[in-house]
Amino acid sequence: MRSRPAFYSSSRRGAPAGESASAAASADASPEAPPPELSAAKRRALPAPGPRTLWTVIGLLALSLAITLSLAIAKPGQRRLTQEDIDAAVMRTVETHVLPSQATRAIDNVAPSVVRVMSFVKNTPEIAKARAAREAAREAARGGERGAKPGPKVPNLGADKEAKKADEPEDIEHGVGSGVVIVDKGIILTNLHVVSGADRIRVTFADGTESNASIISVQPENDLAVLQAHKIPDDLVAATMRSTADLAPGDEVVAVGFPFGIGPSASAGIVSGLKRSFRSPEGKQEMSNLIQFDAAANPGNSGGPLVTMDGEVVGIVTAILNPTSARTFIGIGFAVPIENAAAAAGMPPF
Repeated sequence: MRSRPAFYSSSRRGAPAGESASAAASADASPEAPPPELSAAKRRALPAPGPRTLWTVIGLLALSLAITLSLAIAKPGQRRLTQEDIDAAVMRTVETHVLPSQATRAIDNVAPSVVRVMSFVKNTPEIAKARAAREAAREAARGGERGAKPGPKVPNLGADKEAKKADEPEDIEHGVGSGVVIVDKGIILTNLHVVSGADRIRVTFADGTESNASIISVQPENDLAVLQAHKIPDDLVAATMRSTADLAPGDEVVAVGFPFGIGPSASAGIVSGLKRSFRSPEGKQEMSNLIQFDAAANPGNSGGPLVTMDGEVVGIVTAILNPTSARTFIGIGFAVPIENAAAAAGMPPF
């Protein structure tokens, strides 16, 4: 996706072809300069070696090298190297050295580009009450699942202090997800639902650098958001994106992100299907043309990259299918193809 500067040869431009060839031939084929006692006129009269002379010298050198090698191979008592020897050496290396897995290579390639994305909202009294109600409901549900009875109330010395803070406007965590750097100027792809409704967004880069970020573009139909970090590391690396045109069921993939805020974490699996559709549990949105995969993904993986074994991004993890209220991974995840994600960022298609 990113344009790279062209590589130019170091040869000089503008010199006539004959002059260039003559200079190269003179430099390579004249082992020593004319004797100093020759006059300038005589030096000008000396014929310069032409291309035929140069190729003759090169041919003689090549012939000399071939004869030397043949003599070395034909030395008495020396055994010639066979294909069986090469195969044995390779097998020996495989048996005595632990080679990194393909997944390891994929993770190493994309890890410098993966970021943690956190969204915050102002802690207004209404939000504080709603959050307290949700926490109480979750705690009651956990107690019911364990069959435990309420324990004795433990005094909380800081309760009064915390109660006062609850009424003060301060940022509280609203959501956590993942993202991937696609341009080394700090442009990041993530899911829209990770940052939607946030008063403040903070990203953490692979080297630990933290920065606030702003939303610069959204694509609601594909649950995508593009962020611009306000501060970036000096050596920030953008991920390599790859077309999904040749992606097929059975291709190995790795999902990298921050499930439940833990990470960066990685899980490996395969592409389970293509052009899938998914409707959110609330039924508010239906997405199509998704990549189905079975690499483990959980809340917090949203917005993270789905990559090939070369570490190239083919999708942005966006949803998991779980018909229960647990909202955890049961083997079916979905990712938005990178073509859609690139379009959200205003980048040209593959």
